[in-house]
Amino acid sequence: MADTPTRRELLMTSLLLSLTAAGAAPVTSAAAAQLPAGKILVAYFSRSGNTRVVAGQVSRALQGDLFEIEPKRPCPADYFETVKQAKEETDRGYEPPLKAKLADIAQYRTVFLAFPIWGMTAPPAVRSFLAAHDLSGKTIIPLITHGGYGLGDSLDVVATHARQANLVRGFSMQAPQERQTIERVTDWLDDLKIAR
Repeated sequence: MADTPTRRELLMTSLLLSLTAAGAAPVTSAAAAQLPAGKILVAYFSRSGNTRVVAGQVSRALQGDLFEIEPKRPCPADYFETVKQAKEETDRGYEPPLKAKLADIAQYRTVFLAFPIWGMTAPPAVRSFLAAHDLSGKTIIPLITHGGYGLGDSLDVVATHARQANLVRGFSMQAPQERQTIERVTDWLDDLKIAR
């Protein structure tokens, strides 16, 4: 009698097929077959919540542990201030201190790394996460959201910061861009005639 695949194996195969079909760089069949058994971590950084939704969905589907990457000093509430700060930090190679670090990353075999593209690259907090954790020998699968301009150099950033890991090209999608939303709401408010 042939072995019946487990629910987890079916979910992983289904996810990898959808990641490949979703327009991301292809996951080779060899890479898909070589994803290791063992604990899964879904580590994510999200400012507006779009990436948090993707990370949560993957965590629930694969029964992986969820970890939020948070800088010790929160991002400014104002979107444009955040953009300015991120550009300055990226330009000078700054890796901001994190609020928390995983105590035992060694227990995970696969790490789904979810983050948005900021200024055509990975956000500084993601660089901090990668620098703070030994990901040697682990399989890293990026889950990336962006505002329409693509992945920039984000995969190079991940590869550079996790040289001893197996980087599998993962999932990317265009998500609603916060800048566009703010500008549209501002324009709409400017057009309103409010009696005072």
